[in-house]
Amino acid sequence: MEHEFTKVIKNILRKNFGNIADEIFDKSYLIRYLNYKTKSASRGSKSRGSFANHYAVYVLIENYITNGFAEDVESYSEYDGAIYTELLTRMRELPFGQKLQNHALNGRMNDEFRKFFPDVQYQPIIRDLKTKRYWINENLLKIIVNEEEYNISSVTIEIIDAYIEAKRSAFDRFISYVSKLAEISEQDTEKAINFIKQQIQPNVDARVFEIVSYAILKAYYEDTILYWGWKPEELNEQSLTLYKTGRTNANDGGIDFVMRPLGRFFQVTETLNFKKYFLDIDKIQRYPITFVIKTEMKEIQIYEQLQSNANSVYGIRAIVQRYMDSIEEVINIPKLTEIFTEQVNQGKVKEIMEEIILQSKIEFNYE
Repeated sequence: MEHEFTKVIKNILRKNFGNIADEIFDKSYLIRYLNYKTKSASRGSKSRGSFANHYAVYVLIENYITNGFAEDVESYSEYDGAIYTELLTRMRELPFGQKLQNHALNGRMNDEFRKFFPDVQYQPIIRDLKTKRYWINENLLKIIVNEEEYNISSVTIEIIDAYIEAKRSAFDRFISYVSKLAEISEQDTEKAINFIKQQIQPNVDARVFEIVSYAILKAYYEDTILYWGWKPEELNEQSLTLYKTGRTNANDGGIDFVMRPLGRFFQVTETLNFKKYFLDIDKIQRYPITFVIKTEMKEIQIYEQLQSNANSVYGIRAIVQRYMDSIEEVINIPKLTEIFTEQVNQGKVKEIMEEIILQSKIEFNYE
């Protein structure tokens, strides 16, 4: 598979291996895996970057090099292994890595590698569950070309460094661009409006859609005042406030937005698979929930499709109806655009832009 960043990978190989670079590329499963995983480098700042799996490989190879095994100073097979806590700490020190968890080290990277290369007998990461020690599989670092062995450890580090720099540069440009738009939004609202509208289209990255949706809805609900209290004569006046509860697309079983003081729950999704909706409803014991959906399908069609598909699977209409009754509201792209237009008319473009910048920096671990 060839993509824009493949050129960068092959240039690095040519610099290090000269006229056998293409053979190294073809024979190295690890470099070919990285080639698959670096497609997003040329897709701009907002496309998903697989830093966890990259960094799991990176820190283990870095440990391998630091301890002199790349130069065959001593046998790697006799090495006690890298310490888990030190590896995870190092991963979190790398750009965009501050919030990374241990999944890549503990199986996710190996599982994905196996999907790309099911017939390869080597798995990249070797670990001892008892001692919590880790090794990179040295078989994947040593490539034989013309009966001569070449170690690709330092080259692999160089490739990942180049990918990190490409993603960081793209995101720097994105933040700079959005910041400038926020600054000029009061004088040139049209450019900022068009930018935000582009971020709530069906083909945009799911994380960006969630961030922009949050910024729009937060601005929208804050104008609504709720009066509440324990006694009629002692009422509190409070604006509705939307809180973002976690990271986008995180597999943490959480709910994306929570509103105070009403206690409304919001879940952002890009699928119309009713099982996903019903699972989210079950998570909160069928508490009413609003779905923000990355689709241009009409609201009535969304309800009809969910209910029809659920009825065909469950067959018991009463069960399906209880789930459907838990859907408090659906907010599709047209409705989100309508809400945004209303906020534009109220002069909230800059406020929304600033919230997008803030949430983007948090989401992408940007410092």
